[in-house]
Amino acid sequence: MDRINNAIAKARASRENLDARWPSRPVIERKSTDSVADWSSLPEFEISAEIFDKSHIVAHKAGPAAIPFDLMRSSMVHKLQTNGWTRVAITSPDAGCGKTTVTLNLAFSLARMSDLRVMVLELDLRRPMISRSLGLDRNQQLSAVLQGTMSPETQLLRLGPRLALGCNSAPADSPAELLSSVGAANVVDAIEASYRPDIILFDMPPLTAGDDTFAFLDQVDCALMIAAAEETSINLIDQCGKELADRTQVLGVILNKCRLTDRNNIYC
Repeated sequence: MDRINNAIAKARASRENLDARWPSRPVIERKSTDSVADWSSLPEFEISAEIFDKSHIVAHKAGPAAIPFDLMRSSMVHKLQTNGWTRVAITSPDAGCGKTTVTLNLAFSLARMSDLRVMVLELDLRRPMISRSLGLDRNQQLSAVLQGTMSPETQLLRLGPRLALGCNSAPADSPAELLSSVGAANVVDAIEASYRPDIILFDMPPLTAGDDTFAFLDQVDCALMIAAAEETSINLIDQCGKELADRTQVLGVILNKCRLTDRNNIYC
């Protein structure tokens, strides 16, 4: 664990004075008279308890299993509100770290807060996993919205009153080129301006899978990196942490798949 902490400390040190050398993403200005898209008009999808269990989604309801994500939620909301941020990229050094599972759990935890509306946009266009994780039985292709061939309201789903989701049933062609395009950036701006979510979580590809994530980082306010305990090497955490910090604000590194949780410390 000390080796993990040292790697995280190195990544944190590399982003000191980041505010001065990395300008913030321009904030979308909205007038009070702007129209707001009706969230209730989005088609709603209900997820069975079996799917929640199978996909290790535990934060859709309060309880001991949701506590780690609720703690993460509180820290994130404080940081975002303090800085006026809305967009969070969630990535990992390599595949298999559980970033999609963490993204979904964090989204459900955030959506349990009565004063927040949360949107998840899946931008891991090479290996999309959200549709499978949630057991979606319909064809959804957020990449077509980014390409401008379909409208957002046809591809966004609602999971309860405060959580909206855009995902992909199949991989997209040329994902790095799509994510770096002005058109895709404009689409994301338009979705945010129209639906006005308080927080947007972007499920991004692993940093070592290509340049897809780096191509999009200038469109977010900050990032979380998910690493896998006993799987992701310290050197890779250190390297990816530095590269991520060079391009955006880093909220932190989450160590996933830990087996050393002391259940005697759970308070409920």
